[in-house]
Amino acid sequence: MAEDRALTVRALLDAVRAEGRSALTAPEGKLIADAYGIAVPGEELARDVDQAVAAAARFDGPVVLKIVSPDILHKTDAGGVIVGVEGSAAVRAAFHKIIESARGYAPDARIDGIQVQQLLPKGQEVIVGAVTDPTFGKVVAFGLGGVLVEVLKDVTFRLAPVDADEAVSMLDSIRAAEILRGVRGAPAVDRWALAEQIRRVSQLVSDFPEIAEVDLNPVIATPEGALAADIRVILSSETPKKRRTYGRDEILRSMRRLMQPRSVAVIGASNEQGKIGNSVMRNLVDGGFSGEIHPVNPKADDIQGRKAYKSVTDVPGEVDVAVFAIPAKFVASALEEVGRKGIPNAVLIPSGFAETGEHELQDEIVRIAEQHGVRLLGPNIYGYYSTWQDLCATFCTPYDVKGGVALTSQSGGIGMAILGFARATKTGVSAIVGLGNKSDLDEDDLLTWFGEDPNTKCIAMHLEDLKDGRAFVAAARETVPKKPVVVLKAGRTAAGAKAAGSHTGALAGDDAVYDDILRQAGVIRAPGLNDMLEYARALPVLPTPKGDNVVIITGAGGSGVLLSDAVTDNGLSLMEIPPDLDASFREYIPPFGAAGNPVDITGGEPPSTYEATIRLGLEDPRIHSLVLGYWHTIVTPPMVFAELTARVVAEFKERGIEKPVVASLAGDVEVEEACAYLFEHGVVAYPYTTEKPVAVLGAKYRWARAAGFLGGGR
Repeated sequence: MAEDRALTVRALLDAVRAEGRSALTAPEGKLIADAYGIAVPGEELARDVDQAVAAAARFDGPVVLKIVSPDILHKTDAGGVIVGVEGSAAVRAAFHKIIESARGYAPDARIDGIQVQQLLPKGQEVIVGAVTDPTFGKVVAFGLGGVLVEVLKDVTFRLAPVDADEAVSMLDSIRAAEILRGVRGAPAVDRWALAEQIRRVSQLVSDFPEIAEVDLNPVIATPEGALAADIRVILSSETPKKRRTYGRDEILRSMRRLMQPRSVAVIGASNEQGKIGNSVMRNLVDGGFSGEIHPVNPKADDIQGRKAYKSVTDVPGEVDVAVFAIPAKFVASALEEVGRKGIPNAVLIPSGFAETGEHELQDEIVRIAEQHGVRLLGPNIYGYYSTWQDLCATFCTPYDVKGGVALTSQSGGIGMAILGFARATKTGVSAIVGLGNKSDLDEDDLLTWFGEDPNTKCIAMHLEDLKDGRAFVAAARETVPKKPVVVLKAGRTAAGAKAAGSHTGALAGDDAVYDDILRQAGVIRAPGLNDMLEYARALPVLPTPKGDNVVIITGAGGSGVLLSDAVTDNGLSLMEIPPDLDASFREYIPPFGAAGNPVDITGGEPPSTYEATIRLGLEDPRIHSLVLGYWHTIVTPPMVFAELTARVVAEFKERGIEKPVVASLAGDVEVEEACAYLFEHGVVAYPYTTEKPVAVLGAKYRWARAAGFLGGGR
């Protein structure tokens, strides 16, 4: 059966291509729908008015008449659709009116006839479609609104193909999901029928890569099923260029030599201060890299106390990494020598390639690298840090605080912001990597490596684009069950919608697709740079939650309200406090305080009240996470609060009880020192904000769900 339908569709698409067309007519769309079991109403093509009258009579009730023309894509705009026509006289009048409108709209258009279609029942209008995204390839879409979908923009996207469960999840991913379940007395739609329309469209575009866009719009969803009133199919005009791909073992092998090298050559090393080659050499030497460092410069004999070589081919023994610190115009010839030497990795610091319009120069170095099996990092980067190897192969300031956070950036400026943040917050990092133009190595290579790296506990990536979205998603899905992946995706413009030929295409702006598919991959998307950095810093500190019940304990009613808002905003669940737990909390708070959730102990309480309520929150197994709201008073100074909280959390950790604890501290400047102390002792704490600690907790929960530690999936 699958083979038969493939032959049917293949023959049809070949015939359309042979005519030089990219858009299928409605009857051709129906043939594809029938082949793939996409539910559509009964319809017939009428070549003349008498055929239209006869066809309408066979459908026994009102019908819809639509123009059929390979040259008229948007039928409604051409006056080519009339709905609710009944009776032979009305059919004749509608037939002539449509032909006349079409002639006026496009005088030279070829007209094949009129499609007579069974009138659909009343129901909820939705859209099901698919597009070819430049980053992610075939993407399936579902949204609310039918003809209003571009106004409402309530749409969700997934990588195609989707299975039945993923298709059903799309129904719950739009803002108006409740409408599909039935509201204000309206019955719920047939969810499985609707999901099946999504699944079949996703399979169609996966089976036939030349299909660029598909629209089922509107689809009328009722309690009895889901029928597509119209199917639009558009073929692509070009074949996408194939990207060279590497297997997992190949990636890990080359990345190991890049991130854990035993020997590094610096091409363009220099004794002259102010030169990039001088900065890279100094950072490698002064940073304490224990491997071999080989300066390469044809005009020097000795650089930084090390023998200099005229060419990299003169360097004795194996070299793992060649760092380039020479002008762009000399890179290609030096890269040839790196290839002949058998060096597996080239780190290209120079700018002056594709980012300045020199695409041919960049294409040349990619060709040379592929010919010799050299992986390229860059060009146009600041270099990279591999702290556990004491490796600072950059021209930026050194950084040597070892830890579990791997940070990458596509931009040098963002890279320096990352470096400054890490230093200011004493964040331990496993690596900081610049990606620049991503001529070869990109985020999926780094994800594959960091996912296996035992020194890396969390990965945070700034990116402006992805070369291969599907490879990134595959790498993320491998990595997320082991450790969190945080992404800051820059650029929220809908550039992809400019030349769309369908409603789905118009809705599939770059950011809309990125947002849904990154979520589908289990990635935590950060809204801004500081958020990305704070998530990366905080997520390894917080234990993984074991359930959804969040309890707020606060010394200030105002911060309790704001913290409650933040909990809701981040998709977290405030626990409904059972009577026995409510009574237990009341034992420790004054009569004018408030139990429930938030637990308001009031501002005048001594340290013992904070300690007793925090202990109760950690002790009770029904509570899964704590949000603390501290208010600076002389009765309980900031450092007293910080020390008692850290001590209690550490005590419970020794007993094997670990829960995420985040804190918001309001007060004078002393709260800054208290927050730093808490962070160092396993409590994520921030001064002057109720939003940030809860946002971090929300990110931890999103990762825990994506990784399969909590219910709810991705």
